[in-house]
Amino acid sequence: MDTLNKTYIRHSYQEQQRIPVLHIIKSLGRGGAEMLLPETLRQHDKQKFDFHYIYFLPWKNQMVSAIEEEGGKVVCIPAKNNAAILLAVRKIAAYVREHKIQLIHCHLPWAGMAARIVGRMTGVPVVYTEHNKWERYHKLTYLLNKFTFSSQQRVIAVSAEVANSIKTNYGKAKPLIQVVANGTDTLKYSRDQHIGNDIRTELNIPATATVIGITCVFRVQKRLGAWLEIAQALHAKNPDTYFIIVGDGPLREEIHAKAKALGTDKYVFFAGLQTETRPYFTAMDIFMMSSEFEGLPIALLEAMSMNCVPTCTAAGGIPEVITDGENGLLVPVQEPMQLADRLLALIQQPGQLAKMKEAARETVINSFSMKKMVGELEAIYNDLITQ
Repeated sequence: MDTLNKTYIRHSYQEQQRIPVLHIIKSLGRGGAEMLLPETLRQHDKQKFDFHYIYFLPWKNQMVSAIEEEGGKVVCIPAKNNAAILLAVRKIAAYVREHKIQLIHCHLPWAGMAARIVGRMTGVPVVYTEHNKWERYHKLTYLLNKFTFSSQQRVIAVSAEVANSIKTNYGKAKPLIQVVANGTDTLKYSRDQHIGNDIRTELNIPATATVIGITCVFRVQKRLGAWLEIAQALHAKNPDTYFIIVGDGPLREEIHAKAKALGTDKYVFFAGLQTETRPYFTAMDIFMMSSEFEGLPIALLEAMSMNCVPTCTAAGGIPEVITDGENGLLVPVQEPMQLADRLLALIQQPGQLAKMKEAARETVINSFSMKKMVGELEAIYNDLITQ
């Protein structure tokens, strides 16, 4: 047998031996859960696992190419609304059988409900990742999620706060709930990686200025209106502060109108939606969030990994990452405007700011790295597949 044929047979054998895992998620846009998928895929053991992805909203496909570049197989089963996602279960089940899927990993309630039905139809174990606190869900979503929740083998919560929310609202011992904290690639998100343009130069921000920023989807929970008010109050007391908002979303017009009404155009810059955020993190000294609620924000971990000091409201899982006064600042969720005075005091202590920058990165390296997260996920996969 010639070498070429031997190589082909070996590769075919390896392909057959890989364990097919199917991720089911509502969309592959640029939300937190979706953006994690190509990042985790990059670090998964692809000699052991073969990753497939099904999503439902065709117009939210921004992560598809990134997943495919990492070797993932992506299929869209179009669904116009949540009810249509549930009606797609036969198609999903057919895909599971055709590709001999051995584990289904689903994200967020409506994809989770569909996956649980498919799991029962096919006998394939289901693991579900919960990214949000249950109290924040629409009543129908909450009830259907709770009703179908027992039809899965494992639940992953992205923070202890999210896990506590599930336990409080669900109130049953099974399925097992396990915290696997979100993580980020600390090698990729590092100031040692010189990538992209010099954003400060592009925006004519002085090299000596303090830059405060955020990357997010423009949603109600982010309270960007309050964020702009904090920026205005801080800039009034310290004119050498500038602000960058990276992102877009449903509240775009409202937020831009708010910025105009506050007269922030000379020191608040809207960068729009960006596929590559690292140049913006490089330009920032501080990452500020005024959220009303959160799970465990990916952008927060990315910013901290790039030595941006996190200054946030104590929403959701954020206090599990930030120790107030050590690696960042925390204020009560109900009082986001406290950030203005806390930031003013911090900026006036450059030595303390520098220490916090280093502490922020060390926190992510030690406790919230992508390597740690992927290792914990694969341990769950192995446990469920071998049961």
